[in-house]
Amino acid sequence: MIKGILGRKIGMSQVFSDSGNPIVVTVVEVEENVVLQKKTLESDGNDAIQIGFSDKKIPNKAEIGRSQKANTNPKRYVKEIRGASLDVGKRISADIFQKDDLVDVTGISKGKGFQGVIKRHGLSGGPASHGSKIPSRSWFHRCNRQK
Repeated sequence: MIKGILGRKIGMSQVFSDSGNPIVVTVVEVEENVVLQKKTLESDGNDAIQIGFSDKKIPNKAEIGRSQKANTNPKRYVKEIRGASLDVGKRISADIFQKDDLVDVTGISKGKGFQGVIKRHGLSGGPASHGSKIPSRSWFHRCNRQK
């Protein structure tokens, strides 16, 4: 059985090993996950399950129907895990992991929208005093990073 669970990253920390070396860890808040859908090779073309966590405030009709089959509230985050086989409606918690298990944590970075070159690439603006000669262009004076 492939292990997988959804959670929300809280931050980073460190723990110390018995020899005193620090080990970097990612702190993840794990709510109870629910199996929303079971996919089979015959009907869907692959063996997988869909799990979800964190209740959604304004779901659409498809999400309501999927969650009613699993006897739960509609979920905000839904992810498919291939190769796993659990029954629809089964609850998954962090208990599936054993002590000292190493896990891969993947995430999505926060979107920052369209950025200019100064913020995006760390470039700097021009001088803001001593005869910069361009007072009408405010972007010329912008400088995020001191060099």
